[in-house]
Amino acid sequence: MEVFDGKKAAQDYMSKHTLAFSTPELTLMRFAFWMGDTVPDPDDDEKGIPRMMTYLIEQDFEPVLIDDETYVPSGAVRSSASVGNAFSESKTDGKFCSECGNNLSMTAKFCPECGTTQE
Repeated sequence: MEVFDGKKAAQDYMSKHTLAFSTPELTLMRFAFWMGDTVPDPDDDEKGIPRMMTYLIEQDFEPVLIDDETYVPSGAVRSSASVGNAFSESKTDGKFCSECGNNLSMTAKFCPECGTTQE
């Protein structure tokens, strides 16, 4: 997958252009025009391409999808009892995980062992 390396493009622009009296809006507009300038194609000298195309880099990664409804334990914290709980409780009234049977605090929304959502 080809992605745009905006950081490198901005660094190249800032290193080659003086911006002593420029406002942020003017700087951004000049940068946008600079990215659209036609430059020689590195693969074919007879053709020109927008400068933006020279900042495409190849990366292999899948997009990360974040699901706020599902908790998957990473294993970094094995038990909330050993680390501590923001809501300190002196007793448990017998709340257990419906999936694995782990002892839970009364304020637990997820089981720290299996990740099952608690009701």
